[in-house]
Amino acid sequence: MMKCKTRVAACVAAALFTQVPVGSAAAQEAAEPALSLELNNLSDGKAGCLATFMARNGLKQTLDKVAFEVVLFDQEGRVDRLLLLDFSPLADAKTRVRQFELADMKCAGISRVLVNDAAECSGA
Repeated sequence: MMKCKTRVAACVAAALFTQVPVGSAAAQEAAEPALSLELNNLSDGKAGCLATFMARNGLKQTLDKVAFEVVLFDQEGRVDRLLLLDFSPLADAKTRVRQFELADMKCAGISRVLVNDAAECSGA
């Protein structure tokens, strides 16, 4: 298992600047190796906002550990929360969906989401 700052930096860069193309599986496989993170849905629930994220590993290797620090901003542009979103493990060519309940928060109160850092990114 290898873990280093350059790997973390590569994961952050991939998550911030890469989008998985919509279309055929062949088009997705032809893309450059990348790791993507997507906010897929926000829906209000009984306890707060339910945030659905998708992570896709296109790095051509399994990630044993992968977690992102995400910042949520309120309607005034102020930081409301810092979250640590864990998608471990994430196999090669795998898309993983995770839901996170944001207690005592209405979805309409979220104005922006920022991937602040890759808190962990390690694999073969």
